[in-house]
Amino acid sequence: MNNKRTPNPRRIISIHQILIWVAIFAVAVFLFNRPGNASKELNYSEFKQKVANAEVSNLTVAPTVISGSLKGEDGKEMRFKTVRMEDPDLVKELTANKISYKAQADNSWLSNILFNVLWIFLLIGLWWFVFIRPQRGDGKSAMNFARSKAKMQDPSKQTITFKDVAGVEEAKEELQDIIKFLKNPKKFQKLGGKLPKGVLLYGAPGTGKTLLAKAVAGEAGVAFFSASASEFVEMFVGVGAARVRDLFEQAKKNAPAIIFIDELDAVGRRRFAGIGGGHDEREQTLNQLLIELDGFESKQGIILMASTNRPDVLDPALVRPGRFDRHVSVPAPDLKGREEILKVHAKKVKLAPEVDLKVIAKGTPGFVGADLANVVNEAAILAARADKDAVENADFDEAVERVLAGPQKKSRIISEKEKKIIAAHEVGHTVVARLTHHSDPVHKVTIVPRGQALGYTLQLPLEDKFLTSKSEILDKICILLAGRAAEELVFGEITSGASDDLNKATAYTRKMIMELGMSDKIGPIALPDGENGEVFLGRDLSRHRQYSEELAQRIDTEISNTLRSAYERAKEIIASHRAQFDTLVSRLLEKEVVEAPEIDEILGLAAPKEAVQEPAQTPAAEPEKENQKDKVAAAETKTEKEDNPKQGELF
Repeated sequence: MNNKRTPNPRRIISIHQILIWVAIFAVAVFLFNRPGNASKELNYSEFKQKVANAEVSNLTVAPTVISGSLKGEDGKEMRFKTVRMEDPDLVKELTANKISYKAQADNSWLSNILFNVLWIFLLIGLWWFVFIRPQRGDGKSAMNFARSKAKMQDPSKQTITFKDVAGVEEAKEELQDIIKFLKNPKKFQKLGGKLPKGVLLYGAPGTGKTLLAKAVAGEAGVAFFSASASEFVEMFVGVGAARVRDLFEQAKKNAPAIIFIDELDAVGRRRFAGIGGGHDEREQTLNQLLIELDGFESKQGIILMASTNRPDVLDPALVRPGRFDRHVSVPAPDLKGREEILKVHAKKVKLAPEVDLKVIAKGTPGFVGADLANVVNEAAILAARADKDAVENADFDEAVERVLAGPQKKSRIISEKEKKIIAAHEVGHTVVARLTHHSDPVHKVTIVPRGQALGYTLQLPLEDKFLTSKSEILDKICILLAGRAAEELVFGEITSGASDDLNKATAYTRKMIMELGMSDKIGPIALPDGENGEVFLGRDLSRHRQYSEELAQRIDTEISNTLRSAYERAKEIIASHRAQFDTLVSRLLEKEVVEAPEIDEILGLAAPKEAVQEPAQTPAAEPEKENQKDKVAAAETKTEKEDNPKQGELF
């Protein structure tokens, strides 16, 4: 099988050709309606009177029409015409009044053709060129909206391969079967095996799902059709289904081929299942997609790939075996994966000799591929702005902070009183974070405004985490409430700066008690909170709380008690280290940024030892999936970017 098959040539409408046709049409209209063509109609008696008064000149005498010039009331000459009558004396009168004239043969039939029939041909030609002709070519005519909008990439022009994809080694291994099948289908067919018809790539935004699909097509060297799921749905019912049919027809003509549908949940969401109404056009499109998945065999050389951020909302009929029967997870990269991704994006960037990408990877936990690409690009821009010859470590540090918290707001003017409040708030977070036993090390604390935050405390984990303990969650809640506790201890009152801290602390506490079963008083029970969940197509509106009012009251009491206990604990930690706290506040007001070594020196602590990254043991598939879903704060950057304010708030 020839995998380097060239697609059929397609005629494309040239914008220059359209402009030429429009110009011809406009010129014809102008010539027909130009001011010189305007003539005054005279009856024959008026014409004879003008002749008698010698008010006409330059006559053209045709068998049926007489035309010429006459002087108007304003003294200017104007054209006129009149119907010729049987008048034997006309020539004598013209000669007697010395009026010049010339005879002309009858060509009125030619004029009728030019100025009547020709317009019809011009309109027909323009209609054919704009609307009919493209239907035979690439399907971009105005009336051809039922054709698929998928973009086909020529196999010879595909440059993306697995060398351009890093940090998702397991996903690449899963997709190797697809590549081998497209290159050598007989190897699988002789054993009676069938390759999955559909491959679903799922993961967080920016993890590289679309890039993986392109790399598969590049490795296999086959035609690649890419489309967004939202392109199928239009205001006209039936258009989406027609576009799905057309997409599969195009793929069959160019087989072997890969069809890639991005953001599948736009059309693949669970069909109507409750009050709130459905969406007929979206459901028809989904039904047609299901039919097409049943209508072709893998031996035809067509593989359907799709990506989504929300696999949980997809229709069960779409993800069952026989349709999208292979699900490939594309998770956020670990430390090694982040380093490999940085190497891929740093190939085109000139780095200074002292830059170590492994150190940068350690400082970017929780970053996905898109974030890391943005870090490298921002660092290159910052170095170019400073007229440097290469990108340095300082540029990468600034780039990471820009991605985390936004650019610095140097123009923001903050009063001295508010600076003291901000400093006390952030140092409260810093002191509690550094003195609790199950929190991530503090990297720096700053009161330099970034984005919407007026200050933040940056925490970076020493290693990637996949599980979170109850002690870590309680410490996290205590750290979140420490800013408010510091304000109360120092100033005797609280501000609006802790509003986001309170929201996050409450969310952590509620999740710990209701979903993770970490409360001694409530017990090991999972009670998902429907009020905070997403209402999907109306089906969740009909759900009632599946536990009693008595249990709900106990849950509310436990949440309140847990938050109060964490708040009092934060106040106690700050109060017992008040001298170091005040020193750190003064230093922060003086320098605006205090790094980890200086923080440890002021607090009288030793720097945290760097953890050694051990090879991860492969856990059972289902527990791993649940752990990743239910983890609260694992493998993410622990920053006080969480202190970002809402409009009008202090922090």
